[in-house]
Amino acid sequence: MTNCYIRIMIKNKRLKADFFQRDTVTVAQDLLGKLIVRDFGNGEIKHYRITETEAYCGQEDLACHSSKGRTKRTEIMFQDGGHIYVYLIYGMYWLLNFVTENEENASAVLIRGIEGFDGPGKLGRELQLDRSFYGENLETSTRLWVEDSEPIVNFKSTPRIGIDYAGEPWVSKRWRFCT
Repeated sequence: MTNCYIRIMIKNKRLKADFFQRDTVTVAQDLLGKLIVRDFGNGEIKHYRITETEAYCGQEDLACHSSKGRTKRTEIMFQDGGHIYVYLIYGMYWLLNFVTENEENASAVLIRGIEGFDGPGKLGRELQLDRSFYGENLETSTRLWVEDSEPIVNFKSTPRIGIDYAGEPWVSKRWRFCT
């Protein structure tokens, strides 16, 4: 008898808000392999496979922006999961985050890498992000959304990058995930 493999293909489908309204670490892991879809508004639509994420888990997580409280910058983090949180670093890189969990939990997942673009700054440039994406709803956006794809089951978990200021136990949390 010949070995026969059946590959189940998941039809690319936009993720709904309830995907993001779950535990942040779980969402960060489950985003690996999903597709960011970017409509550039000029007839060009590109799909990017997510390869690296980091979880930032609410106000108690001293590496999370919301740990400093509710501000104009962090306001969207205090909303229900499924929104885009972008912020500018070094005056030149817009970083892409997806708000997670439910209202008032103030958590998000940083998208650190996509196929062909390692590093959140390079990713932001490729996607042509700017302040106008702040607060956009991933379920209804016509410019940027996430589609389902085959799950990634083998991935690495490491400490997050560039958060020494947060101290222990936060710098040692293995909340960075990559394929």
